[in-house]
Amino acid sequence: MKLTRSFYVVALGLCLAGAAHAAHDHHHGHEAEAPQKLQLNAGKKWATDASLRQAMSAINQAMGKALPLIHRQQFSDAQYQALAGSIEQQIAFAIENCKLDAKADAMLHLIIADLQGGAEVMSGKTGVDRHDGAVRVLRALKAYGQYFQHQGWRVAQG
Repeated sequence: MKLTRSFYVVALGLCLAGAAHAAHDHHHGHEAEAPQKLQLNAGKKWATDASLRQAMSAINQAMGKALPLIHRQQFSDAQYQALAGSIEQQIAFAIENCKLDAKADAMLHLIIADLQGGAEVMSGKTGVDRHDGAVRVLRALKAYGQYFQHQGWRVAQG
């Protein structure tokens, strides 16, 4: 089943709403405004959950396998399309299994937006060079490692 970008936006909103509702039910304080840029959690990386780490690792591994061919400009449109689909599936998995607190989830939303945008470009939906989508995904993976706790995280190299 092909999932659309609208699905991801709705699912992410539900995840955020659920986390905010849980925070409200547990009296954890005021809900923060949606962040405009990534930031650390009082100087520390944001917590992750097992599902998020699994999804991000899968995206990173898929990119690692693709990068040698991408760098040699030998990655076909069909391969970009398949890679984009794989990334979208992992994003959906992370969203469906989201267990982050509201503030960490809000930060993750920025990473997911870049991953989705990169996948959209790689799928050929935007008219932008598919290679640029791969670059965007790699930037998102790098940012994930800078702002989220994920033991042993290393961004894919090609």
